[in-house]
Amino acid sequence: MERKRLFEAGDTVATFTGQAGIVISEEVFAKISKNLKEGRRPGHYFAPGCCHNPDYVIQIPVLFEDGTYDVMRAMNIKRTTGLPEEKKSYLLNLIHDQKG
Repeated sequence: MERKRLFEAGDTVATFTGQAGIVISEEVFAKISKNLKEGRRPGHYFAPGCCHNPDYVIQIPVLFEDGTYDVMRAMNIKRTTGLPEEKKSYLLNLIHDQKG
C-alpha cells in the first residue's frame, strides 16, 4: 500500500528564510549524505538519539542551492513554482553528479 506524501522527489521548495532547494529521492539521499555536507539550517529535523528517516510527510530530504543537504521538517518548507531555471538546472546537475 502506497503511503501518502506531502512532497515528492523533484518538487522545488523554499525555506522560511528564502533558501531554494529540491526534494530528493531516498536513493539520491543515500548517495548525497555520503558525499555532501549537511547544512543544519534553521528548520531542519533533529531529535536526540534519532536518525534521519525520510518519510516525505514529516521528514523531507532537500538538496539546497549552496550544495548542502538537510532533512527538513515539513512545516518549515513550502513548495515553490517560481524557481529560476538556472537554479533548478544547477540543483539537477548536483543530483546527476551524485548518481555517477
